[in-house]
Amino acid sequence: MLFKTSLTKELFYTSLSTILILSGVVIAQRSVYIFRLASKGIIPNDAIDTVLVFNLLKHLPLLLSLTLFLSVLITLTRWYKDSEMVIWFSSGLSLGSLIKPIIIFSLPIIILIASLSLYISPWAVYKAEEFKKGLKSRDELATITPGVFKESKSDNRIFYVEGFSELGNVVKNIFVQSIQNGKIGVIIANEGERIENKRGEDYIIMKDGSRYEGRENSQEFSTTYFKEYGVLVEKETRKIISVGEVYEAKSTLELIASNSSRYKAELYWRISLPISALLLVFLAIPLSVINPRSGRSVNIIMALLLFVIYNNLLGVSHSIVSIGNTKVWHGLWPVHLFFATIAFYLLYRRNLNLPLLPKIIYKN
Repeated sequence: MLFKTSLTKELFYTSLSTILILSGVVIAQRSVYIFRLASKGIIPNDAIDTVLVFNLLKHLPLLLSLTLFLSVLITLTRWYKDSEMVIWFSSGLSLGSLIKPIIIFSLPIIILIASLSLYISPWAVYKAEEFKKGLKSRDELATITPGVFKESKSDNRIFYVEGFSELGNVVKNIFVQSIQNGKIGVIIANEGERIENKRGEDYIIMKDGSRYEGRENSQEFSTTYFKEYGVLVEKETRKIISVGEVYEAKSTLELIASNSSRYKAELYWRISLPISALLLVFLAIPLSVINPRSGRSVNIIMALLLFVIYNNLLGVSHSIVSIGNTKVWHGLWPVHLFFATIAFYLLYRRNLNLPLLPKIIYKN
């Protein structure tokens, strides 16, 4: 049918452009924070892409839910604005005729939201936490960015390396400043090589360089030239990486097996995301109805406000349940039931071509 094909096609292109814009906003927002950490040397430059991907996977269920809501809202609002809906209604269709093709279009996205929420996003959060902890266990040479001064973990050495070889074993134009026994030492070499001895200790063997040593607040310095000079690379003892009590990183099976209120609240939050996405679709259909002679910005603003209220109420309910102030079933489900009631009430009124509020309210 032409009606279903036209609707599905426009929903697809609208949702594609919307998710790209929303993803770009999230990536831009997170990039500022991550680049700030990288500039301070907290995370290495080669880890930026990985951290960004994990952050995007974490927020993707909510982004897809908002995308689905906006796609239905924008598409139907345009149809009303351009009087296309009048043509379809004149051909014998009703507002209820929109529900089936919209639900068919929305179901794959809702299933994807459920998969992300229950499995992929927790895995991404777990990997992100594991990755961050893994970065802390890397030795100080691995965290050096070429062309940037880097302080060691023990705060007694400063490294500067102009560049690495392709394999990362050879360093070029290396500078090391150290403080030992109250003396300041500066080592300069054109080239260095990274080696590991039999005990597993890492050294930088600098070649054809010089070492300057002297005390603070003194003009007396000694100079030593060397063919080879070894500097021990600090390396933390590797520990078993544990994510700890990051509830967002727990697998869904762990949450199901636990009786903790925090775990149950997190489980129902994950279940809430696909449920809220479905209810938002039902809300978007009646909220898209506008008068073609009026602007369409008001109903979009009201719809977005409703979306924000819905998600904020879910967030507040999740927090209340997680700290044990109320039962799990009393926390999240009333919010869904409330908005489900609003959605079906609005659908009922719009399907009968009635105003959203009964006339008795206007009289009063």
